[in-house]
This record gives sequence, C-alpha cells and structure tokens, in this order.
Amino acid sequence: MNLRAIRHELGITAELSELAKVRHWVRTVLREFPANVVSTAVMVVDELTSNALRHGRAPYHVRLLPGAAKLRIEVDDGGGEPARRRAPSDQGGRGLLLVERCAAAWGQLRRPSGKTLWAELTTDDPAGARG
Repeated sequence: MNLRAIRHELGITAELSELAKVRHWVRTVLREFPANVVSTAVMVVDELTSNALRHGRAPYHVRLLPGAAKLRIEVDDGGGEPARRRAPSDQGGRGLLLVERCAAAWGQLRRPSGKTLWAELTTDDPAGARG
C-alpha cells in the first residue's frame, strides 16, 4: 500500500496526556518513512498539538497528508485567536520557532469554526514510501 496516497486523521480530547497518543500515532502512520522524517514529524506534530491544547479549544484534529516529496501536517482547534510566536521564556514560547526551523513551510488558516496550523516537511524519499 502506498502510504502517500492516504489522508490520515486523528481526533483528540483536550487532555495534555493525548500528546503521547498523538506521538505514537504519528510513528505508526509514518513507520515506512526514513527515521529522520519520522522524528522531525513527531516533534512538529507534538509542538503544534500542544500549542492547540494549551491555547485553543475543542474540537481538536490532527492530520498527516503525505505527498510525493513532502509531508503536510495539520492541527485543527476550535479557538478563534491566531497562533503567535512569543519570545522564549521559562514558560515556553519556543514551539513555533522550532516548527519554523524544522519545516520547509508553515502557517495557519482561519476557519469559521476555528483555525488550522500547518507545516510541510520535505521527505528524503521522493519516489514514495516503500510498501
């Protein structure tokens, strides 16, 4: 099966304990991708999801959209406030900076029911995942 032809989506609750579930899900979905792509994807999904859980509101959805040479990550939440980079401090503020450094591109879309933060990662296997 070509994993890059499938849209993967996971709904989560507002509990911070859901982050471990999301990380495991990403590793499972991307199991046939190169290890460096998987580890970067886990880090980016974790940052976007924790941002949504801390600053947004339900409902929450995480999507992985593998393409020919990139992986698009999307995290939805029902909050209306746009995500903003903050100055790093002891309380946080590093998440979106980390996403910016890891991703080829990132941004956010405002929707009537909330927002979607997205990031695109380049993959090392442009011919498609094995499988």
